Amino acid sequence: MPLFSTRPGRRPRLSRSLGDTQLDRVLGKVSRRGSGKAADVELIGELLEETGDDWDLRGHRVSVLAAAAAGTGIAETWLERAPDDVDALVFHCWTTLVRALEERRLDDTDALITRCHRAAELSPDDPLPWVVLLGTARVVRFDHKDVDALWRQATGRDPWNREAFLQMLALLSPEEGGSSASVLDFVDAVRTRIPANAPCAAVELTAAVRQYQGLLAQGGMRAMTASQLFESGHLAAALHQAAALWPKPGFFQHAAAPADLNVLAYALCAAGRAAEAHPVFQALQGMVTPWPWDVDGDAVQRYEQHLAKAERGRQGGIGGG
Repeated sequence: MPLFSTRPGRRPRLSRSLGDTQLDRVLGKVSRRGSGKAADVELIGELLEETGDDWDLRGHRVSVLAAAAAGTGIAETWLERAPDDVDALVFHCWTTLVRALEERRLDDTDALITRCHRAAELSPDDPLPWVVLLGTARVVRFDHKDVDALWRQATGRDPWNREAFLQMLALLSPEEGGSSASVLDFVDAVRTRIPANAPCAAVELTAAVRQYQGLLAQGGMRAMTASQLFESGHLAAALHQAAALWPKPGFFQHAAAPADLNVLAYALCAAGRAAEAHPVFQALQGMVTPWPWDVDGDAVQRYEQHLAKAERGRQGGIGGG
């Protein structure tokens, strides 16, 4: 699946599929049909069956489809029809997690845990049941030993699983009962081991952008000096390396690479280095993710504003911040 195009830039638009044309086709048909119909189940089931054991692509497709189908009845219909189908179980578990994270509560924790373990029994190599359980800990707040065990289970099956790293990052964040120190400890523990082009390569920049946005939200002097965050130590080096490598055609091969490039473009602009973001915007070809752009306005409008800064910075040969 080609991740980046060399065609002229397209008009910025929100993209759920992130360039996955097969996923985009299914999303379009499901959204037109409505809720919980057998045809929807068949469409999603066929796509996940075709995905096979490409764990990265599987995680991307399941997470996007679950977010689109949460509350529609599709997951429930599928599980009723095929209670021992691993795809049906994983999909139901993920839609349950989507709702739980939105509502910050889980009505039946035991049922979700049971279904995740059943999926793990049916497909022992699949990391996704364990990733869902990591996400469940964000709502239920499992014991640290249990979280560590889930982390080992997920990454033991797929060492650089993007969703596992993002769930852990959120779990440790101050917004969800953790702390900034816990996030920093986690990033410090993993960043030197992660290959530069791994699916989870953006974990350090993702954590930094979240911290930056937290500083902006505090206002005052913290907001005024927030951009200095990107000038310090390891983070400045990480941003420099990402700007040099990530936009190159073929460097990233994981399904959600455009989401990580959105994070990089945002971080460069936040650091006052908009001109360096120009190749990143070119690689994105207008594919916009809601986060990180939507924290202070419409995501597409904010993307377009920063894209314009990048254009001016490139033409003027300055940082463009």
